[in-house]
Amino acid sequence: MKKILLIEDDAVMRENTAEILELAQYKVTTAENGEKGVQKVREFFPDLIICDIMMPKLDGYGVLHLLSKDPKMAAIPFIFLTAKAEKSEMRKGMELGADDYLTKPFEETELLNAIETRLKKNELLKKEFTQNLAGLNQFLEEAKGLAELGTLSQKKSPVHFKKKEIIFHEGDEPSHLFFLNQGKVKTYKLHDDGKEYVTSLYKSGDFFGYTPLLEGVSYSDSAITLEDCEICKIPKNDFVSLLYKNRDVANKFIKILSNHVAEREKQLLSLAYDTVRKRIANALVLLAQRYPGKTGKNPRISVTRDDLAGLAGTATETVIRGLSEFKMDKLIEVEGRDIVILDLEALQEMK
Repeated sequence: MKKILLIEDDAVMRENTAEILELAQYKVTTAENGEKGVQKVREFFPDLIICDIMMPKLDGYGVLHLLSKDPKMAAIPFIFLTAKAEKSEMRKGMELGADDYLTKPFEETELLNAIETRLKKNELLKKEFTQNLAGLNQFLEEAKGLAELGTLSQKKSPVHFKKKEIIFHEGDEPSHLFFLNQGKVKTYKLHDDGKEYVTSLYKSGDFFGYTPLLEGVSYSDSAITLEDCEICKIPKNDFVSLLYKNRDVANKFIKILSNHVAEREKQLLSLAYDTVRKRIANALVLLAQRYPGKTGKNPRISVTRDDLAGLAGTATETVIRGLSEFKMDKLIEVEGRDIVILDLEALQEMK
């Protein structure tokens, strides 16, 4: 049973609306003002919020603003109720992130249809999609929903890149969102002395290149293929339009971006405080998790020593010595450029 929070200061309107929702088989809780509404959101964690605008203590705009600060709360569909029908009021609510807008008095069917539509669209955030081109097509088609964004799904024919082919350079102006349908990609920065630092690794099913699009800045690193790749290039204008017009898609990319930031922070902490031996072990663990090729039960990593050094933030010679030590400790086996992980847990726990 879906849960709905109704925030409404008018007692009669609150009771009548709650009764309609309960008859429609929703689990309903209510709040008589914005302050109590925010508290109820955190306690009740509803699937959808219906909120009046003009209320004492904290109005509806204030409620939406506070909830938008928390990524978990910001993802909850939000419908405004108001007695005002001016376009300026509607525009203000939508700019703050409201999903829909109902003017009082409203018909019962109007209310229930708005709720059903928003709940269906919000399922995008919880739904798992196959991490390939078909999954991308499905995601974009469902994200488009009932909206008018028909052009996006028509502009994503895959482009083939050869191994070691540059996708974009540091300092370039972003023009596309990239979806890696097949292959492996790394992003990296070059130090003044020419040494390379690997900033991220991407596998089939990953989006990349979205941070500069969201921030409106040039690329802070470069991207290159690690093997032959098939990449979908989604035009910047279509991606930005989709973000602004479809809150579900925006929330999905906020979640992706949050995970990316957390991974980057962890990587920077490792570079700042971990020993070289620990950093090399972390790099091997990351590669095993991102590209889990198998040799029997053991992950097999195909990586150049230069790329491994760039990921660990150290010199190639140091990586080679570290791998020799790991081999002596029976943590890995080395077969040409391939590295077979024999004891992943020991590498993860290395100090």
